[in-house]
Parts: sequence; structure tokens; C-alpha cells
Amino acid sequence: MIEIEKGSANVYEDLGRPNADRMFVKAILASKIGEIVRQRNLTQQQAAEILKIPQPKLSDLLRGQFRGISEAKMLTCLNYLGSDVEIIIHTPGLDSSRGDTRVTFA
Repeated sequence: MIEIEKGSANVYEDLGRPNADRMFVKAILASKIGEIVRQRNLTQQQAAEILKIPQPKLSDLLRGQFRGISEAKMLTCLNYLGSDVEIIIHTPGLDSSRGDTRVTFA
């Protein structure tokens, strides 16, 4: 019998990857960038020009290979695509040892 273990929402954490939180955030941002590019029926070349990145780098990002692209650059890409980006920092209490990072789309 195969044993099945329920994972968390973060596959990178489940796989024990370093910087799992950052990778998860980047994956969400890359997914949203790809979604907007598809919705606008842009070619990769057109999108790369709008995003001010080389087309091969955009291709990598859309295939989930985004290690060389910062979260800040991805947020800027969302701005270039017409999305507003809002960052909210919430401090629940001074005794918390570590906070969480979440990405929410409205």
C-alpha cells in the first residue's frame, strides 16, 4: 500500500528547499505575470519589451526558472503590466520569532 502524506501549501517547503518561503512567493508572482501575459494575448517578445527584460529571461520565468529574478523585479513587471502592487507589513506582536510572507491578488 502506498502511503500518502498531505503537504503544506508550499511545495518548496515540503521538499526541504532552502529559501522555501521566497521561492513560493516568486512562484506565485511568476504565475500571475504569466496569467496577465496570456489574458492580454501578448507574445513573449511583446511581453519582454513591456517588462524591459530579455525574452529568454521571460521564457525562463514563465517556465518556473526564476532564481535569477528578484521579487522586486517581479513586482515591477506586474506594474509594467498595469497591476497595482500594495505591500502591507503587519506586526502582530513583539514576541513573534519570525513572520510570514503572503501574496494575495484582489
